[in-house]
Amino acid sequence: MVSFWKKALRQPLVQSALAGALLALAYPKPEVAGLAWVAPGLMAIAAIGCASAQSFWAGYWGGFVFWAVSLHWLLFIPVAFWPVLGWLLLCGYLALYQGAWTWACLKLLPGSPTKPSTSIVPPWDRGLARLLSLPRLTRMAWMVAAALCWVALEMIRARLLTGFPWNLLGASQYTLLPLVQLAKITGVYGISFLVAWASLALVVAAAGMARFPSRKGWLTGELALPAVIVALVWLWGARECYRQMEPPSIPVVRLALLQPSVPQTLIWNSAEDETRLRRLVHLSQQALQASPDLLVWPEASAPGFLRFDSNVWAAVSGLTKSSNVWMVVGSDDAEPVDEKTVHYYNAAFLVSPQGEIRGRYAKRHLVMFGEYVPFVRWLPFLKNLLPVGEGFTPGREAVFFEWPLNVAGGANVRMAMLICFEDVLPALMRSSVDAHTDFILNLTNDGWFRESAAHYQHAANAVFRAVETGRPLVRCTNNGRTCWVDALGRIREMESHTTSERPSIYAEGWHLVTVPLPPQSRQTTTFYHRHGDWFGWGCVGAAAGLLGWRHRNRSKDHKIGPPKEG
Repeated sequence: MVSFWKKALRQPLVQSALAGALLALAYPKPEVAGLAWVAPGLMAIAAIGCASAQSFWAGYWGGFVFWAVSLHWLLFIPVAFWPVLGWLLLCGYLALYQGAWTWACLKLLPGSPTKPSTSIVPPWDRGLARLLSLPRLTRMAWMVAAALCWVALEMIRARLLTGFPWNLLGASQYTLLPLVQLAKITGVYGISFLVAWASLALVVAAAGMARFPSRKGWLTGELALPAVIVALVWLWGARECYRQMEPPSIPVVRLALLQPSVPQTLIWNSAEDETRLRRLVHLSQQALQASPDLLVWPEASAPGFLRFDSNVWAAVSGLTKSSNVWMVVGSDDAEPVDEKTVHYYNAAFLVSPQGEIRGRYAKRHLVMFGEYVPFVRWLPFLKNLLPVGEGFTPGREAVFFEWPLNVAGGANVRMAMLICFEDVLPALMRSSVDAHTDFILNLTNDGWFRESAAHYQHAANAVFRAVETGRPLVRCTNNGRTCWVDALGRIREMESHTTSERPSIYAEGWHLVTVPLPPQSRQTTTFYHRHGDWFGWGCVGAAAGLLGWRHRNRSKDHKIGPPKEG
């Protein structure tokens, strides 16, 4: 049995799978962030000793394990059969990026290409022998090139097929505030680059010390440059954190965020609409006793169409009028296009103390198969197979909600609006914020996934949007991680009132958050907000250029020689 496991652990697919499992553990939950500084390097070393096609499949299998573990909460969606199929298909698609990365790592490696062999030397050893035979500067250049490819593939994943930038490598480090500040310049992709680069350097240095213990300089060689860069970024980030601490006396806005914690099955059950509405009104009345400046209901919380359901509208307008409060309500909406066609929207409404709708935002980035069915125009039978039916229509533009703050000399508060996982999308968030935005409000419903890691992962990914834009982000959820994140990426404390005796982020209740509003004279935009994904697209261009150059010069590679000094 021992010999079986020893043999299995020397196989590239097994090694890569273990690396994928370790990488999954770097994200919430259990959130062992240090594993992200090791796992990509292990996955790459497992693959570079293989032949070209095998290197792809080694990375693919490692990627599949990573996604299967980190996205296991998709199986909690309360629908029969389809969540399992969707989970498998999504993991299978996303694993293509890890497969492409390990293939690129092999192609970028100088030396003779590895060919299929009957040698008893396992691929791990062959790959290490090939890598360690290179001069030190060549090894270091390969690590940088491989890290560039990692970021390039993240950029493509964030945009291809509407984009899925969930659990980018840099997002695993969301609690390391000094490091997170780099997102102001490069976006989260800069942090992904540092982590990927450092993981390769760490694994190569460790392998070198194990194989050639008599040689000096493995730590000061392979690790020196990435360690120095990470340390400089850390020191700069610490200075940014200190410099941007808010002064003690600035205006604040107080938001009461409702968390009704309604199970998804009840949201779909129209027989529960009246009970849900009564509960929302009861929670609202409790929250209004704290005299907030704004009362917020989360995504799709209104049981019906706010504009067309008289009971819902009477309840909402009654709350705003009786308490003289502004209110944001998550509700479905509809617009007739012609006699036979109606467009449905996942929307948010701003309601004034006079009981008037002053703004509407329609979600722009819809969830495939969750909010719309692709190709339904050509394959209409698909809408009968999934619970979304006709699905939603995407909104057309960014929208800001503005309302006056009830303080002496208070100007209008300007909020950028987002719904659901739009706070995970760097490019969309950047287009949603301008220089005059005070903060960002995101309404979401993570009740699809019960009590799972999905809520923590969603919040962790959203942290970077606050840092990238330099604006606080307030998250009002149906259940899960209702919170607010300041412009430095800190998840801040709030005053919580729940109906549960056991403290839980999933409990029904309401939360009071106090968000500082710096004066317009102190509001600035970040470098990332002004210039966008310059770093990410630069990595795409660099990776494409390097792979093209290696393809043209592959015939010039020298055969592997004995390990070289230095």
